[in-house]
Amino acid sequence: MTFTAAAIQFEPTLFAKDANVAALAELVDKAASDGAELITTPEMATTGYCFHDQEEASTVVEQIPGPTTDTFVEIASRRDCYIVLGMPEVDPTSGLFYNSAILIGPQGIIGTHRKTHPYIAEPKWAASGNLGHQVFETRLGRIALLICMDLHFVETARVVALQGADVICHISNWLAERTPAPYWISRAFENNCYVIESNRWGLERTVQFSGGTCIIEPDGTVSGRIDVGNGIVAAEIDIRRTREEGPTRRPELYRELQTNTYTWNPLDFFTLYGHSPLPSGATSAVSVVQCTPGTSIESNLADIEAWVQQVSGTADLVVFPELSITGPVSEDRPPRDVAETVDGPSLTRIADLAVLHGVSIVVGIAEREATTDRVYNSAVLIEQDGKCTAYRQIHLSAEHTSLFDAGDRWMVVDLPLGRVGLLVGNDALLPESGRVLALRGCDLIVCPSALAGVFVGSHPGTEIPFAAEVLTGPDTTHWHHMRVRAGENNVYFAFANVVDPSRGIAGHSGVFGPDTFAFPRTEALVDGDEPGIATSVVDTTNLGGAYPTNVVRRKDLVLMRQPHHYEILSTA
Repeated sequence: MTFTAAAIQFEPTLFAKDANVAALAELVDKAASDGAELITTPEMATTGYCFHDQEEASTVVEQIPGPTTDTFVEIASRRDCYIVLGMPEVDPTSGLFYNSAILIGPQGIIGTHRKTHPYIAEPKWAASGNLGHQVFETRLGRIALLICMDLHFVETARVVALQGADVICHISNWLAERTPAPYWISRAFENNCYVIESNRWGLERTVQFSGGTCIIEPDGTVSGRIDVGNGIVAAEIDIRRTREEGPTRRPELYRELQTNTYTWNPLDFFTLYGHSPLPSGATSAVSVVQCTPGTSIESNLADIEAWVQQVSGTADLVVFPELSITGPVSEDRPPRDVAETVDGPSLTRIADLAVLHGVSIVVGIAEREATTDRVYNSAVLIEQDGKCTAYRQIHLSAEHTSLFDAGDRWMVVDLPLGRVGLLVGNDALLPESGRVLALRGCDLIVCPSALAGVFVGSHPGTEIPFAAEVLTGPDTTHWHHMRVRAGENNVYFAFANVVDPSRGIAGHSGVFGPDTFAFPRTEALVDGDEPGIATSVVDTTNLGGAYPTNVVRRKDLVLMRQPHHYEILSTA
């Protein structure tokens, strides 16, 4: 159940296939001789990447099997190892070109993955992959292959994880940000699997690649990293860690993932039949409060009033943590003993507060359904006129499964600032949640939380010579899982977390912007692990014209999804 994996970082020379293959084979052989049983190479490592057109690509593409794969088949056989090779492929029947990854084992070629989600470069020469997202059974465990842009999308890693992947071999030509990329880390973290990451480095036709080759553990820990230069990074893989049960999914609620509401101009789609048009948009201020709710509801309400007073006149919406009214619950303090209905005294008091200060407020409460005995972990959005909308948490945490009933309905509210979707804490750990709300047109997701554990990671800095605006220095919050949630869905994400060291909850609250590749970042974080408040501008306006000019309304990443590959998300 354990073995050594190695990821190779390499800078190929464009079109110099023979020299690239020889140098790459030497690195692969070295990794195998040092004990690695699974070895990955970067995307397009045999030829370089930046082709102008199909005519250029035609000079280096090969069939599989072919001379290049033969070189690595020999190494895999001699060294009794598995190799993932990145190269351009030509299909012998169709003549189409593909950006491909090949899994080679001791007995020869096991399978091929053709890149399914093209970056801006692939349409110049390559067809989109037509082999789906496969998982290959090996003596080491279940291995999946993804290529670069594939991993930008929450669905691809989820599709292979649901097929039982223990290891995702992600080979890439990543660029434009400091690496290991937060997206890489989140895919390992949310799918409880290893990500073995081989990225290229260097400069090719003015494109600066990011390096950062690494191995990422199922909890998001980065095991070793190469910044610049050719090299090998190795780590132990323990398959037992990937077989642990993760959060409970609700596939019957994910059927929207098989649609793409951004295929058409969203300004047209969301006004179709005059049903549910998007708000016109505005420039607004959104605040998140990081605090420590206690077991006294009266004290919690007084604290909420004090925080609202602090942002009165500056914030249009303020978000408080999970159960910010009720406080922590447990078997000793069951929510059924302290739950209230939406029209109960606590929320009536918050509604009066919203009207008084002219601000929308999101709070957390143990909600008792008026007509049944059900109790929910709810986030309630109170608008400036006092109107209340409750969202009942769909994905209960393990400790709350016996305490709360699970909700079964996503909730979206239109405000002057834009379309707002609601989640609660544990919902955000499942990538399907944010995606459903993005597909419904949300500009902002608010997420009252009480999340313990580690979902933030640091970076020591990089020597890669990026453009001046790209962050390169040390950063204590290089990876923040909720920043990834915002960027992958092109939404603003307001994450208000409890801070309570006695419960292992360290805060890290913030408001994150819709484009993680835009620098300087549009975000605000609460400083440190103490109570505090962070406020950021949320801009949902357009400059005019027939199409959206704002990324939060265009949703570029959501538009580029390939839903025909995602059926398992709604059935598994």
